[in-house]
Amino acid sequence: MFTGIITDLGSIRKLEHRGDLHARIGCGYDMGSVDLGASIACDGVCLTVVEKGDDWFDVDISAETLDKTNVGAWAEGRRINLERALKVGDELGGHIVSGHVDGVAEVVSLTEEGESTRILMQAPNGLAKFIAPKGSVALNGTSLTVNEVEGTTFGINLIPHTKTVTTWGDVSVGDAINLEIDTLARYVARLTEAG
Repeated sequence: MFTGIITDLGSIRKLEHRGDLHARIGCGYDMGSVDLGASIACDGVCLTVVEKGDDWFDVDISAETLDKTNVGAWAEGRRINLERALKVGDELGGHIVSGHVDGVAEVVSLTEEGESTRILMQAPNGLAKFIAPKGSVALNGTSLTVNEVEGTTFGINLIPHTKTVTTWGDVSVGDAINLEIDTLARYVARLTEAG
């Protein structure tokens, strides 16, 4: 489990296709405190540390993950948002995030509003019903509040701090963004379906 509060910016150092995709990710974490088998959210995707060095870790990425996320567009040198798994007693500054990406949203527009940036996103048809005004979503692993929803389009605001400490300062129209809907919304929908 994660909180959607990004704790480091990583970079893709190496990608290799050997059946699955293998990635080496550079980071600023003290890797001595990260066990093999630990989970790290990489642009919102929960991945398992399979090898590590002083300032990097390796992960294996399955075809299912490539199909449901934007990881297939990763390239060497790309910056990604990182978050280590939540520990009991940690501050929960965002919302509960599983790291299980539901699909990919697309950036439709960027508008500067004062020092903030308003971003409109297009959600996949099957996920739009789970997104509600003033609810939470995880986008590329970042816990964000939904401003408004109209059909499959929803808006968020980014303050300068968020743009500085995450990859959101690099975003452009047309970018594919990992979308994880709020876990509560998922369970409410399931209970409603079950009657």
